Amino acid sequence: MDVIRGIENIPARLRCAVVTIGNFDGIHLGHQLIIRRLVEEARRENCPAIVISFDPHPKMVLHPERRPFYLITSLEEKTRLLSALDVNTFILIPFSLEYARTTAEEFVRGVLEERLHIRKIIIGHDYTFGRGKEGNEAFLSTFGKQLGFEVEVMNAVRVGETTVSSTRIREALLAGEVRLAASLLGRPYKLGGRVISGNRRGVLLGFPTANISPDKELIPARGVYAVDVLLEGIHRQGALSIGINPTFTDGKHSIEVHIIDFHEDIYGKTLDMLFIERLRDEIRFDSPEALIAQIEQDIAQVREILRAKR
Repeated sequence: MDVIRGIENIPARLRCAVVTIGNFDGIHLGHQLIIRRLVEEARRENCPAIVISFDPHPKMVLHPERRPFYLITSLEEKTRLLSALDVNTFILIPFSLEYARTTAEEFVRGVLEERLHIRKIIIGHDYTFGRGKEGNEAFLSTFGKQLGFEVEVMNAVRVGETTVSSTRIREALLAGEVRLAASLLGRPYKLGGRVISGNRRGVLLGFPTANISPDKELIPARGVYAVDVLLEGIHRQGALSIGINPTFTDGKHSIEVHIIDFHEDIYGKTLDMLFIERLRDEIRFDSPEALIAQIEQDIAQVREILRAKR
């Protein structure tokens, strides 16, 4: 998949395109439905399948007071997921306050028509673009008739009673509902990070942990989780703790993972943690012995959960 940054860098070979446009944070089940339809139509038309998005996320520019704004996927992760869905080209438009003044008509004429000569655009049912959010289904249909391109709108996807959306996934993760988040994403939520020095308390307790400096701000709620740890291409079982270590009252927020049946030095290395299930809340224990007994129970539960997952 080609990645193109900036409208001015769009090559002429991409003309006659089938496109979709959106933020696509998470590449969740709803996004996947749109993108699979995009690829299907592009192949039918013998055209490139193009995803157009913005970087940074427009909400981070338009509403800087709403911090932190949690992204589900990093740009690198989003790019990898789009490539896996057989998208031909990923166009990233740098988003700024100046660009936010671009009208929907200017975008349609300048990008979709002049640069790409699109044959079809596929959007989600609630997506809008352009100054004042005037670029919606009705707007696109009007210009499609004028400029000769088709418009297709995809309905929302539901999992049970829940409508799939990036907002709902963020809410689920912040509440520790990692199984719900996974059902909406179509895969477990991934948090990566570099292993940094900690207080080595886990070693003293007999359960060494890797202290993680996370690569995202979107951290699930405090508690203990069963995670699938990906380290140097190998999947391993892990019990992950997020919180402030209330038993020892140091008050420092940390993310620590005990990789089961693993004893190598991995300081400075990077690993990915896939959240499978939340085991329990963070608890303050009366003694280190009580904590050790609970950790042993946690590890046994993690083994059972991840064994069943295979």
